[in-house]
Amino acid sequence: MRIVADENIPLIEEFFGDHGEIVRLPGRQMCREQLMQADVLLVRSVTRVNADLLAGTRVKFVGTATIGVDHVDVDWLREQGIGFASAPGSNAESVVDYVLSGLLLMSEQDGETLNSRTVGIVGAGNVGSRLQARLEALDMPCLICDPPRAEAEGREDFVDLDTLIERADVICLHTPLIQSGDHATHHLLNAERIDALRPDQILISAGRGECVDTSALRRRLETRRDLRVILDVWEQEPDIDEALCRLVDIATPHVAGYSLDGKMLGTDMIHEAMSRHFGLPARKRLGQLKPDSWLRRITLTGWAPPLEALTLCARACYDIRRDALLLERYRRHYGMAEGFDRMRKEYPPRREFSTLRVSLKHNAGDLRDTIVSAGFSLRLAGKQG
Repeated sequence: MRIVADENIPLIEEFFGDHGEIVRLPGRQMCREQLMQADVLLVRSVTRVNADLLAGTRVKFVGTATIGVDHVDVDWLREQGIGFASAPGSNAESVVDYVLSGLLLMSEQDGETLNSRTVGIVGAGNVGSRLQARLEALDMPCLICDPPRAEAEGREDFVDLDTLIERADVICLHTPLIQSGDHATHHLLNAERIDALRPDQILISAGRGECVDTSALRRRLETRRDLRVILDVWEQEPDIDEALCRLVDIATPHVAGYSLDGKMLGTDMIHEAMSRHFGLPARKRLGQLKPDSWLRRITLTGWAPPLEALTLCARACYDIRRDALLLERYRRHYGMAEGFDRMRKEYPPRREFSTLRVSLKHNAGDLRDTIVSAGFSLRLAGKQG
């Protein structure tokens, strides 16, 4: 069996090496000629998987180690009898960590507590629902907009997008890209809605770049620098709008879901799916292959201020400012498009909040609740483990 895989997918050799020959390729540069003799194709979000890529090849299974599938022509694969699997939820915790890091940064800049702002979450799927759970556990009020789910489930507690924009202090976009239909998300945040954003609102986009009209956003920021914006996803990646990149508060190259833990889980999920498709034994387990985190524990006293302690623990795992500075360095050295992709390829290992164990005294009270609610593991003093 010949397995062609995106070079940025971790643990490919460890999971798939027993099944045949592995060929690693840059995901954005894959072409049909390279896949003529392939049996399996494993990609991430930068590879467009469709008839142009696969027609005439012998590929029988495609796996994408990502939550989203808008880069895959799933209907065409089904028509051709080609097996397909994605990795729903694999990097959801990583994206939530990214958003929390951004919210903590904004709170620190403004000298405000986390729960002083209402967060509007657009899209209540794997990422949005987990973000809501963590924020509400931290006593942060949330508004949820997800028209397909509201319609399917009769959710009267959801709000429409314009109501969310009017009432929320922070707007977080976590929708898939849907080009047409009643619930299309392409340019969901269009010029009219961008113009309606209030001064000092915070916009965080970590879903799909095309859900925001980035030209309209650039025009708003060029004329009125009264919004705070964190953008991880962009239109026309990797050749993104460099002027917009310089105008936003935090710019990162589609790495919100790039934790090592999330990427490894995605590999595990598509390995299991491929094994089922071909009737092969799935002998490898992620627990056997996952490396230890180099930072395993932080010890806090019971009188540590909860918000300061939370900020310390979050930045020990992941500081969103590091990625913004890293993108700027890559841009200076290689130009925007090449730097965007090169940073993703060379992205340093990043672990999720759950990999950090926080040791507290038994009487930590509010601090204990804050640490657990934010997603960290907890070890009470005197307890083993």
